Amino acid sequence: MVCESWKAKLDNCLDGELPEEEMRGFDAHVRNCPSCSADALARVQMKRAIQVAGKRYAPSAEFRKRMQQKIAAKPQRSFGLGWTLAAAAAVILVVGTLTSAYLGTRSGRDQVFSEIADLHVATLASSSPVDVISTDRHTVKPWFQGKIPFAFNLPELQNTEFSLLGARMTYLDQTPGAHLIYDMRKHHISVFVFQERSLPAGLDDNSLSPKQLPFNLETWSQGGLRYFVIGDASAADIDSLAKLFKAAS
Repeated sequence: MVCESWKAKLDNCLDGELPEEEMRGFDAHVRNCPSCSADALARVQMKRAIQVAGKRYAPSAEFRKRMQQKIAAKPQRSFGLGWTLAAAAAVILVVGTLTSAYLGTRSGRDQVFSEIADLHVATLASSSPVDVISTDRHTVKPWFQGKIPFAFNLPELQNTEFSLLGARMTYLDQTPGAHLIYDMRKHHISVFVFQERSLPAGLDDNSLSPKQLPFNLETWSQGGLRYFVIGDASAADIDSLAKLFKAAS
């Protein structure tokens, strides 16, 4: 009965449309229920496949240019009117270009954040969330050698409330990266590390509404790498872990 209740809310849970308390309840349930965790993982994978397919067939710049030329190709009634229409068209084109650039940057940023959230949820729902199980950073860091095309440092956690559970390889838009999982007062926090040059610009503006992103997230660029810290822990705890990584780098 409990499983049926959660399965009925599965889409809302994965889209972050439930209150924070219910999201925590779902997180706790899915960790201990193989059936619900498998359903959640399958739904997340389907969601990501749809997102990738949606970006596959985008109109080319040449096609957009031809359409704009056809729309703008109207006979001029007079020199004065033609000049006015041309000026108006130029203004519309400039505004449209700026708006498209802004929306494109925002869309790319939001897409990355959404995929990061999906990776976090899918990992927690997996029966094997990590590929290397270790609380020792000196074991986890060398494990990535030869698996990803960059190196990074892990922070010292002594005298902190954080503990390292393990790590795994991950991919963001076919870009390989590192995924580390930390525990803090029964909250699981994911830390993702990718090469900055492989990701869209504008990621530092990470202001998403809670409905768009049901987790707290912090991201920054350092040493040519892009870091993401995400989880259902408080914003202060996410910031504390982020500061440890910044200091270690």
